Amino acid sequence: FRFAIYFPPQRHSIMIRLLLLFLSFSLVAQDANKTVVQVLARMNKVRDYKVDAQIKSDIPLIKIMPAKATIYFKQPEKFRMITKGIAILPKKGFTDLTALLRNKSAYNALLTGNEIIDGKKTESITLLPTDDSGEIVLAKIWVDPTLDLILKSQITSRSNGTVVSTYVYGSEKAFGLPSEMNITVDVKKFKIPKGVVIDINRTAIAPVNTRKTGQIHLFLTNYDINQGIEDRIFKE
Repeated sequence: FRFAIYFPPQRHSIMIRLLLLFLSFSLVAQDANKTVVQVLARMNKVRDYKVDAQIKSDIPLIKIMPAKATIYFKQPEKFRMITKGIAILPKKGFTDLTALLRNKSAYNALLTGNEIIDGKKTESITLLPTDDSGEIVLAKIWVDPTLDLILKSQITSRSNGTVVSTYVYGSEKAFGLPSEMNITVDVKKFKIPKGVVIDINRTAIAPVNTRKTGQIHLFLTNYDINQGIEDRIFKE
């Protein structure tokens, strides 16, 4: 005896639509993963770097003079900034996105459209963390597919709220390293180190400002890439 399963016409139509939806979802995920892999290939050229930074901050209620700093980075996530003045950056702001992208099991990537940024067509990719209890709640990147460079990123974390960064590239774009960064932070969630708060309160307080976001602008120059950085730099 032979048995066959019969689906009523209406249910048959639903099954086909679900199958097509699943296939389209898979194709979107494949395209997104391909783009992420290409971006990572550029990032992975960098084992370490040292760079000079000029930092300008515009945070409501806080007056901060422009500062000069030296930034050190070493794979996988070692980061240190040395400055004589007051310089504020989002906690782990330079490493969160890179660390997330490299841990492929930590997210599902979905291609969610195209957007024009600074006259360039980008692919918008949403990164959905696989750990619901992790620090990062949601991440999104906008990638120039012709150069495999991230032009914009948006990271929502439990401790720092939403941080949006835009990137400008110069002579080090072959390594995926920007020459300028503009960072927008959520003032209510953004945490300023306690020592810095004390220093700021002793110096100057800006007029009352109701803006909900703050801006941090970085100019990055004089990169030393893959020259080797001793681990003691990150411990001192």
